[in-house]
Amino acid sequence: MELNQFTDYALRTLIFAALKGEERASIHEIADSFSISENHLVKVVHKLSQLGYLKTFRGRAGGLILGKPADKIGVGEIVRALEPLSLVECMSPAKGNCRIAGICNLQSLLHRANDAFLTELDSMTVADLVTNRKELISRMGI
Repeated sequence: MELNQFTDYALRTLIFAALKGEERASIHEIADSFSISENHLVKVVHKLSQLGYLKTFRGRAGGLILGKPADKIGVGEIVRALEPLSLVECMSPAKGNCRIAGICNLQSLLHRANDAFLTELDSMTVADLVTNRKELISRMGI
C-alpha cells in the first residue's frame, strides 16, 4: 500500500504546524522546507482547513496553525479522511462488481490487512510524530 501524495503532504503539513505551535506557518515556508509544490500544498491546506485540522488566516499576518491540539489529531483519522482505502475493486461499494465478492477469501484477507494497517495508524497522533522536536526543527530549518 502506498499513501497518495496528497495524504503525504497533509501529514507533513500537520507535522510542520505542530512544530511551529502557536506561531503561524506559511504555505511558502512549508513548501520550501519539504521542497514540494506550493500550488499542490494550497489544495492540501484548503482541505485540511475544511476538515478542521488547520485554522487559516488571510492577510499580511496570515498563515496557518493547527485547528486542534496535536495530541487530538489521529494519524489514522487523517488517512481515513484523505485516502481511498479500497485496496481492490470489490472493497468499494461504488465499484463492487466482482462476481465472487462477499464469498472471496482474498477480499476477507484484504479487509483484515486494511484494518490492521489503520489500527496501527490509530495508535499515533500528530503529537507522537513530533516527539523528536529538536531534530525535526533542525533538519527542516524552522
